[in-house]
Formats: sequence, structure tokens, C-alpha cells
Amino acid sequence: MLYMKCEYCITLGIIKVAPDPEKPEETGPVTEVCPMCQGTGYHRLVLEENYDSYAYTALSEIINNFIIAYVGNGKLIPSAKRTDIIFHAKRAMQEFSYDTLQSTKSQELNVPPSLSVVIPQDYVNYVKASWIDALGVKRPIYPANNLTINPGAMPLQVSVGVPTQDNFGENLEGTSITEARWASANDNIVNGNLTPQLYNDQFDSLRWEEFGMGYGQRYGMDPQYAQTNGWFTINHREGKMSFSSNLAGALIILEHISDGLAYDLNTKVPKMAEDAMYAYISHAIIASRINQPEYVVNRLKKVKSAKLRNAKIRLSNIKLDQIVQVMRGKSKWIKS
Repeated sequence: MLYMKCEYCITLGIIKVAPDPEKPEETGPVTEVCPMCQGTGYHRLVLEENYDSYAYTALSEIINNFIIAYVGNGKLIPSAKRTDIIFHAKRAMQEFSYDTLQSTKSQELNVPPSLSVVIPQDYVNYVKASWIDALGVKRPIYPANNLTINPGAMPLQVSVGVPTQDNFGENLEGTSITEARWASANDNIVNGNLTPQLYNDQFDSLRWEEFGMGYGQRYGMDPQYAQTNGWFTINHREGKMSFSSNLAGALIILEHISDGLAYDLNTKVPKMAEDAMYAYISHAIIASRINQPEYVVNRLKKVKSAKLRNAKIRLSNIKLDQIVQVMRGKSKWIKS
């Protein structure tokens, strides 16, 4: 049980609060009974995890409800192992998380001096990365794409280029020179935001023509890299997301897709998609068995598709007033 100290007692000095509410003998003398906590010095702490919980159902409850409603004599599925139902329920959770459920999660992180943060435990794919300015506004961070790469292996080599191996025949690994250079790179050189010093030192017109760069392009800048928000890469070798040097110390928001199974059967499923989960599990169990009538399998498949479509519509959360607000500016004339 979690507790919080009674602020009323502390403010008025009614009771000397004990360090542990389970040990009342250690509580100081009570001069009068507090009307808020009845003299205990503590209130029970309401768990914030319970907020907004009524809109969801735990995956374990869906499994139990499915066994009660769909499995047994005279029902759709005469018999089924609980392990089979759990497997298909998890598969349903994964498939629903990708395109039906609101499975996009976000984390607020600070970029350390190492310019890398650990990828979240339940990460499947990224949606968007942004840094937050002083006003709290999101500024998009773009993937590095062809700018740089996080190499998968960095074998140590001898002078003739042959990898060095240990006594077990495994290549000895070094550190990435590519990542080190990218971490120390001046982003202004990459995005074309040249300062007078950089222009005079490296990018004067004579050297530009001398090296044959930029023919047929806009002088000094490539539009796809013309942004100052920074870049990120996914380092699958270390399980981290790395950022460009101009984002050191920045506050970032990482939005990613989860399959919903990082926390096992405690995963929450929106009640609006609960019926679609039952239809998916029913079809999966019947379709995976031999000697099942095809008309039954096809009927369950149609039911599954229909209920999945209904769940998508319900969870799309389209509000007419928001659409109207956006469309108000579409009829305005832009004067030149």
C-alpha cells in the first residue's frame, strides 16, 4: 500500500508524522485528532496508473472472457488449450497494434554528450523524432538517410587489410571511425548554413569550381539537407538512437510504434476493439485446425474483417469540429 503524508497535520503541527504508517508505535504524541487523516498522519495515495483505465481491458481478462464465452460444449469451440488461446491473443495484439490500435508511444529524453539514447524496450519502428524549443513547440528531426551510417561491424585490420582474429577465430572489433567523425562534424557544413568563417576557409568560389562540385545545383546548398533541426540514425548494433552534434543537451520527443506485448498479459486493449479481438481469436483457432468446414472458416473470416473495420472506425477518433476548424482557412484568397 502506498501512502502520502498528511499535509494538514504537518501544517498545523497536530501530529508528529512517523516514518512508516505500518508502525504506529513510532508516531509522536497526538495533541488532537486530525479531521483529514483521523490521527494516522497519512493518507492513502491514489495511483495515477488507474487514471483513464476504464477505457481499457487487460489482455488477461480478454483471454478469460473468451474461454468463458466461446469454449465449451455447445459453443463455437468445443475445446481449446489455454496456451493456444494466449498465443492467438498475443498475435492479435501485435497485428492490431500496427494499424488499428493507438499504439504510438512517446518518450521525453535528453540527448547526453555521447549523442545516443537507448531505444525503448517495446520499440518496433519509429514514427517521428523531434526536439522541443523554449516555447514547448516540436521541431522535427530528420533521418540521416544517405548522409551517414552506423556500421554493423568494425573489424580490426592489419596493414594488408586482413581482419585480426582472436584464438577462437572471431574478428576483433574496434570503435567506429565513421560514428566518431559524424559526432564531431560541424552541421553548418552539411546543411549549407555557412558562416563567414566557413565560407572564407573552405567554400570560396575558386575552390568550389576547382573541385567540380555543385554543377547544375543551387550554389552552396542541397535543399534536402537545408535544415538546422538536426538528424538521427538508428544504431542497431548497440540498440541506440544517435543524433547529430548540434542536438547535444537538447530535449527530444521520440514517438515509436509498439506491438503492445512488452508487459506480457498486463497489456491494455481499448474496449472499442474488444469484440474484434474475440473475432480474431475465434477465426485463428478454427482456421488452424484440420477437418473444419470451409463455410465456417469463411464465415468467421468475414466476421473478423467486419469487426476489425468497425474497430478502426471507432478508434480513428475523427472529430467534425476539428475538420471544420482546419477547413476554415482553405477558402481564403492569398494576395500577392
